Amino acid sequence: MKRFQQMWNPRAAFAAYIPLYASCSMTFIGDTDLSPAPIRQFHGAADDYVPVAPCRPYFERLRAAGRDVQLTEYPDAHHGYDNPLGNKTPTVAKGSQSVRACKLKEEPLGTIINAETGQPFTYKDPCVQIDPHTGYNESAANATRKAVKDFVRTVFKLER
Repeated sequence: MKRFQQMWNPRAAFAAYIPLYASCSMTFIGDTDLSPAPIRQFHGAADDYVPVAPCRPYFERLRAAGRDVQLTEYPDAHHGYDNPLGNKTPTVAKGSQSVRACKLKEEPLGTIINAETGQPFTYKDPCVQIDPHTGYNESAANATRKAVKDFVRTVFKLER
């Protein structure tokens, strides 16, 4: 979002954004006011650590706001699907916390609230769940690498 980029480094400009399994579970004030750089997000459809479901309506809102965005989902891919050092089968990340069941919303002055309760969010909220899964998925990882390479070549007008 432009306001965060302005706080971080107002002189910096990115040519593109390429998040992998990024969270869309929080609604920020002005969250469609982005830099004009294209966004290509890659996500596992089986990710129960940072689910892809909240990203679908967010990306629709971004497209409606005229942003160049694409959300690519890979079936049977979990969180960390691109890590070849990870387990080859989905494995519980024992004790890890996930806000997968939370609906979070930024209020004025930057307060993050649990939209279900209307109260400031804490990791003690009942919506916070534990023991999500992670796991490597070779086909999703390979498809992501290829898509990222193709995207970077396009953005920077590189020869193939």
